[in-house]
Amino acid sequence: MAESTIQHAPVGWEKPELDLSNAEWQSSSRGRGDVQIAFVEGFIAMRNSGSPQSPSLIFTPAEWGAFVSGAREGEFDLT
Repeated sequence: MAESTIQHAPVGWEKPELDLSNAEWQSSSRGRGDVQIAFVEGFIAMRNSGSPQSPSLIFTPAEWGAFVSGAREGEFDLT
């Protein structure tokens, strides 16, 4: 059975239902946080490693690039 994906996509663009059952999930090389990512069919899937059965977020390469860039620039820092 395939894992479910969140389908809250912008109007006019529907994100695919990806089969993530055989995805190769990767954690941070430093082992920080609870997030894992996998590259599947040209998309990037992200999930909570503490709850891997939960739905995964699916990003296009452009969305992922914007997210990573923002994270590197401190856009999401809460302190």
